[in-house]
Amino acid sequence: MSSKRNQHVVPHQDGWAVRGAGAHRVTETFDRKAEAVERGREIAQHQGTELLIHGKDGQIQSKDSHGNDAFPPKG
Repeated sequence: MSSKRNQHVVPHQDGWAVRGAGAHRVTETFDRKAEAVERGREIAQHQGTELLIHGKDGQIQSKDSHGNDAFPPKG
């Protein structure tokens, strides 16, 4: 099984959690969303994967890519 999987910041009980895509268990939990986003970004950067940030309703609010971008910015 590959350890490189996109990371998701998701609502979790009374706070927020970082969870690898397809994982049943969370990687880490936090009281504040900002802390979860920071940790998720660290993991995604280290693995070269994407960070997907969800809102309280569970819908994806934003994505942050740290892998090989198929369409890098021009300039």
